[in-house]
Amino acid sequence: MSELFEPLLRSYDERRRAELVAAYMAVEHAAAPVPEVRFAALREPALRRTVEAMLGLSGRTLVRAATKEWISGYRDEVAAELAADPDCAPPADERAVLTLVLIHSVAIPRAAGLLADDSWQSPFPTPVEELRRRSQLPIGELEAALRRLRVAGLVTQVKAGGDEAGGFVPGPQFHRLTDAARRRLQEELILAAGPDSPLAAAIRARRRGRSNIQGDSK
Repeated sequence: MSELFEPLLRSYDERRRAELVAAYMAVEHAAAPVPEVRFAALREPALRRTVEAMLGLSGRTLVRAATKEWISGYRDEVAAELAADPDCAPPADERAVLTLVLIHSVAIPRAAGLLADDSWQSPFPTPVEELRRRSQLPIGELEAALRRLRVAGLVTQVKAGGDEAGGFVPGPQFHRLTDAARRRLQEELILAAGPDSPLAAAIRARRRGRSNIQGDSK
């Protein structure tokens, strides 16, 4: 790692180099966004740009998760290439289960005005019974898909408390979405939850318009 970063770190003294590497490791490996108050290299704009350059060497970038919190994620063009690679696509059962969790824990509460438009954290877990009813997967396949999604950080299990039903909510990986990725996912949720809605029609029309523009430019 030191050899990889050496061209970017060469101009810094030992203390600054240590701060930069510490910030890099934190945003890459933390399960949740990192408060910048804990890392000088995230507080200072010049050092933060160097951290972003370090991430860029592996196709990553800094993502602002809150006003003063940071985490890393894939750059949009890298994410697009990975999404287009069949070997990187999760199995159909995992995609189906994750979509149901997002619809019931995020899309529906958001449509009801219970969640902020840009929030993927939800206090509305999707019960296993709802997933069984909606996915029509055998219980063994459903539980296996949920285990794999938990390991990947794509869903989190919330225990039942009092009269509240437990279930599943989006996992910590959703903190790592860039602004563009968040917008795309929000659009996909709208298309999945309300394909016949006026908003879904507007999204499809906007995408067709972009495709036509890109086609004319070639």
